[in-house]
Amino acid sequence: MTDALKRLSEEGVAIWLDDLSRRRITSGALGELLDQQHVVGVTTNPAIFQKAISAGDGYEQQLADLAERRVGVEEAVRMITTADVRDACDVLRPVYEATGGRDGRVSIEVDPRLAHNTAATVAEAKQLAWLVERPNTLIKIPATRAGLPAITEVISRGISVNVTLIFSLQRYREVMDAYMSGLEQARAKGLELSSIHSVASFFVSRVDTEIDKRLDAMGTEEAAALRGRAALANARLAYQAYEEVVASDRWQALAQAGANAQRPLWASTGVKDPAYPDTLYVTELVAPHTVNTMPEATLEATEDHGEITGDTVRGTYGQARADLDALEKLGISYDEVVELLEKEGVEKFETAWTDLLTSTEAELKRLAPREG
Repeated sequence: MTDALKRLSEEGVAIWLDDLSRRRITSGALGELLDQQHVVGVTTNPAIFQKAISAGDGYEQQLADLAERRVGVEEAVRMITTADVRDACDVLRPVYEATGGRDGRVSIEVDPRLAHNTAATVAEAKQLAWLVERPNTLIKIPATRAGLPAITEVISRGISVNVTLIFSLQRYREVMDAYMSGLEQARAKGLELSSIHSVASFFVSRVDTEIDKRLDAMGTEEAAALRGRAALANARLAYQAYEEVVASDRWQALAQAGANAQRPLWASTGVKDPAYPDTLYVTELVAPHTVNTMPEATLEATEDHGEITGDTVRGTYGQARADLDALEKLGISYDEVVELLEKEGVEKFETAWTDLLTSTEAELKRLAPREG
């Protein structure tokens, strides 16, 4: 066993767990991760809830009570998921207090079917913040075109946000702009900026999965040499963009007013290709003021054999740009890939949410009181 997780934390990377279930909360397993493995936050998404609730462990009584009351499936799912997030927030509250609100956060996502509807996303974000009613909640809003003004509006209301499903560098810059616009509006309203926090979830492994597939189809040595390079290059250039923004006069004015920087969060860090080290998207994305949200398998792999050698992001920007340029020269369109990944990302979350509704509805029907 190594001290890799401790070293990672010391390098300025906040370790968050990309998973949640009621069993993990009630068994004390979540608390153990905080105490023993340097975990300081939790992220969820529709697929995580679909998996947890479908497994059924710990949800039987609440489902039975909801069925007895004849609660509709949409309301039932929201009551179940917000209960888990609320309880997880309580477990992480000491971390939140100790870090001044920077960590100790638990994320919950707006209904992914609203991803292309700005007004509905804002309304859902307000509702989720009210339902969970914990200061250490982050409301996840997807970085779709319609999501950008929603981010600004929600931030302007003093609600902290986790912006999810970011794949492109251009969209990431637009996300940072949306966050700053929200803070400027909040300041104009007289809100306390220091209480507003945000992270921007930049997805990693899916970029390699899509681009490697295209490289493999080419079947050339030149293409093979670029396998596994796109995702890291993309994320590293995102960090460069972050550095540029926090050095800007616009950001400095907000910082002086008490605003918190929107940290880059590396998401989708589980390695999909067995040819790559299973800690690739952890050890090669070490930089200060970042978050890495890991599936439990990636967390355990990093703890077991991850080699943390210091900052592996700053100083790599030239090579990162060269790698993306080389892909373009081979005919792989960066813009096409990131647009596809955003579209597929929303669709995958919509599918998981629909599956969750379907399985929950079946349970409610099974448990419903019989007539007569």
